[in-house]
Formats: sequence, structure tokens, C-alpha cells
Amino acid sequence: MNSKSSRRKLSAFFKSPALQVLKEQVCEIGRRMWQRGFVDGNGGNLAVRVGEDLALCTPTQVSKGFMRPGDICLVDFSGRQLAGTAHRTSEILMHLQIMRRQPRAVATCHGHPPFTTGFAVTGTLPPAGLVTEFELFVSPALAPYRTPGTPELGRIVSKLAGRHNTILLANHGVVSWSHNHLEDSYFKIEILENYCRTILAAKQTGIRVKPITKTQLAELLNVKRRLGIPDPRLSPRKFKPKAR
Repeated sequence: MNSKSSRRKLSAFFKSPALQVLKEQVCEIGRRMWQRGFVDGNGGNLAVRVGEDLALCTPTQVSKGFMRPGDICLVDFSGRQLAGTAHRTSEILMHLQIMRRQPRAVATCHGHPPFTTGFAVTGTLPPAGLVTEFELFVSPALAPYRTPGTPELGRIVSKLAGRHNTILLANHGVVSWSHNHLEDSYFKIEILENYCRTILAAKQTGIRVKPITKTQLAELLNVKRRLGIPDPRLSPRKFKPKAR
């Protein structure tokens, strides 16, 4: 299925049982984000690739904690809305540009988790090499500030998505992508947020942190490579993406 399909086929596809399951999952992940305080007001957005150049996405001006399957929209990779009664999120271009540039990206997740965003507003990444979960599943980068919803922000973020799966957005929040599914994309943000919180908790003890050794880190990176998770510390020759 792609954007060139007939209106009748696209409408039937949008109403199909398979997409109904994905719409419900989008709403469930949105509720988790809202319950965890990872989004505020009507902020945050989610997208799932469902075709060659098609994606489901969240609507604009709707709290992620109170979405219903009927609110979800279908768009093509140019951002044109093809189905759905609510209007699609204004920040969908960033998600779509990630998917266009990174063919393995099947789902994206954007929010404003406070501890992660705390690092983003200082223009810094949290220090690496301290917690195994973070090292295994998150590969962060920092994108400079650009106005949300603009093609320029999407271009910057999509370039970083080649070697990173989680991008902090300066003075804004964070966006992640997954080659597995939407829940996995959400997990990236959950892991990163907990890691940033742990870093700040460790600093409050006043005790010097003990990082993972180089040998231990190399072992974790080998696992990361086998899982097909991108990381700039893995050379192109060593990084062999896991087939979908």
C-alpha cells in the first residue's frame, strides 16, 4: 500500500483490523507518556510506518493521555493527510523525514520528559558509560534548536538518525526511532529519562561515579551490534543491522 493507491483502497486500509490494532497501540503509548509526565498539555507526538510511504500519526491539539483510535490520522511522507477526521500533528514532518532517511525506522516517538529536556536546554548530552541499560539500547545525539514543525528541524534530526536512535532537541525535548515497533521507540525515551534522572541523583550524593570499564563497554557494544541498534562507536564495517 502506498500514497498512489486509490481513495477507496486507502479508506479501506485505514479502517482495516490491522491498522485498528496500531491505532489502539498509539493511544496506549500516548497514555503511558502522559502518565509518566513525558508530555505536557497537548505536546508530544507519535508515528508508525504502515506502508511504502504511509504513516499513522497522532492528531494536533489533543492530549496524548486522552486520545482515541478515531483521533489517529493517516499521512503520506510529504505530510499530506489522507484519512482521519482530526487534523494531523504539526510536527509530523520531523517524524517523516526520519522515516524517509532511515528506512529501518518503523516508529517514532517525541516528548518532553523533564530530566532529559533538562540536559537539552543546557545544550549537552548526559555522560556515557555509567548504566548498562542505557548503553545497550540508547544511542543519543543533540540537535541544535530549530523551530518545531519546520522542515529544517526535520533535516537536521534525520541526518543524526543514521547513527543515533534518540535525539535530544535543544530547548525542546527528545525524539526516538525504532526498527522494531512503537513500544520499543517509547522504551528509548523511558530508558533515557531514567538515565538522566540517575545521573542527577548520583551528582547529589557528592560521590565520584564509577564508570563502566573499556572492556565491559566493548562487550555491551558487541551486544548492541547483534541487536541491530545503531551507535556511532560501531564502525560501518562492524555494524550489521538486524534484518526486519
